[in-house]
Amino acid sequence: MNVTLLRIITGEEVIAELVAEEETSITVKNGLVVMPNANGVGFAPWASVISKHKPEIVIDRKFIVYMVECEDGVVEKYESIFSPIETPSKKLIL
Repeated sequence: MNVTLLRIITGEEVIAELVAEEETSITVKNGLVVMPNANGVGFAPWASVISKHKPEIVIDRKFIVYMVECEDGVVEKYESIFSPIETPSKKLIL
């Protein structure tokens, strides 16, 4: 998965899987809005009523303020939400 953080001109920060990049647009899927909370940040669905059969969203680059990589912990949390496979924690059992 190529997980990226987008800042949209509406002010939303969206974490999504980057599917494709074109000169004037990008395509993403499985978007989550980053929401500050008492424990740091949480996530809420973005475009929550989009078709599960065609989940890709094309965004014109003129609506993107910035696009950056996420911290490893955020990527792991994102992948655990959207991965059909449950992956064990990296903690060692002693």
